Amino acid sequence: MDVHEMSLRLHGLVVLRGLLSDPVIEKYAAMLASAASGEDAFVTSAAQFEAALFDTGRCWTDYLLDAVLENDNICIRKAASGGAPRAAEDALTSELAFLQQAGCGGLDDLLADLPEQLRAACAFLPRWETKEADYPAAYLQRRREVGKKGYGMFARHHVFTVENGTLVPVHCPDPQRLSELPGYEAERAKVIANTKALLAGLPANNVLLYGDAGTGKSSTVKAIANEFAGEGLRLVEVKKNQLYQIPAVMEALADNPLKFVLFIDDLSFSSNDDDFAALKAILEGSVGGRSHNIAAYATSNRRHLVKERLSDREGDDIHAGDTRQELMSLSARFGLTVTFQSPDKQRFDAILLELARQYGVQMPADQLYRKGEAFALRAGGRSPRVAKQFIELCKGGVPV
Repeated sequence: MDVHEMSLRLHGLVVLRGLLSDPVIEKYAAMLASAASGEDAFVTSAAQFEAALFDTGRCWTDYLLDAVLENDNICIRKAASGGAPRAAEDALTSELAFLQQAGCGGLDDLLADLPEQLRAACAFLPRWETKEADYPAAYLQRRREVGKKGYGMFARHHVFTVENGTLVPVHCPDPQRLSELPGYEAERAKVIANTKALLAGLPANNVLLYGDAGTGKSSTVKAIANEFAGEGLRLVEVKKNQLYQIPAVMEALADNPLKFVLFIDDLSFSSNDDDFAALKAILEGSVGGRSHNIAAYATSNRRHLVKERLSDREGDDIHAGDTRQELMSLSARFGLTVTFQSPDKQRFDAILLELARQYGVQMPADQLYRKGEAFALRAGGRSPRVAKQFIELCKGGVPV
């Protein structure tokens, strides 16, 4: 296949057309298209492609294959729901064979059918790395594993936020790991078990992590997302004022083979909050029911979520009791509530000791406990957050 035909085939991608927006592949396409434009144009475009590829530090074969495997297209989206139309599947087969040839070919392969003068002009250009690869087999394997590895941006990222009703990947998520969170193992075990049920396709509950500030509620959710990303779990962080946008997001994710946790941090409402009804809809589902691949995990310092004043018990509401019952029952819509209470002295000391080990802080245990307790008193009380702050100060050599 000569360069002109390769250019036509690349620009004629149908199922995998999204590849053309990749910055490296875009420059590869420009290089192919420039072959008939003369020496200067081809050399310039080849150098631009190589500069972009070398900047990734990747072999061209691997780079193109990964782009293919992570591509969001009709065939991969429909893999879990009966498959794409026959014409699309046939086009995919043809495109994979072509892309394998492109990905395994080097500069000399492209130059082989070009004029001698052009080959001579490109003699000084470096040669990009290639190797043998079976693109169709690799793609078939990815389709089998799509429930764990995902596709599109879900293959490249595992934490997302919501902007204007659209999911946006977080490029540098909190790297918190479960092994870095000493204490509260029994509390976290409940959330982990619920998450494993979600991943296994078993009935999973919405979870409310309630308790005192600094006890690791949010860290637990983030660490679980990191721990099970390889098993197909994705985290979507939602702010309270975005709750009304979430039903549309949930509908878009309903057919995705991955599993999703909607993470609502520091949740609380006033009695007349418009977002109250939006959360109820998320927890209870629409008339179609809640999607099997989505669960909501919320953290709060308030057990009942809705702020209620004594003045709210007065007024002209004829059925005030019913109104209060509706407000107070929101937390009951979470099937699992896990309480994180401030640690007692024994638990706090155990947290200090483990964090000191993790950070490599060398201090006699009795001195560590005594100084840590004094620091906690000055900081307003014991908590894992305070313990971590104390250990980090010790590690940094700051007097405490």
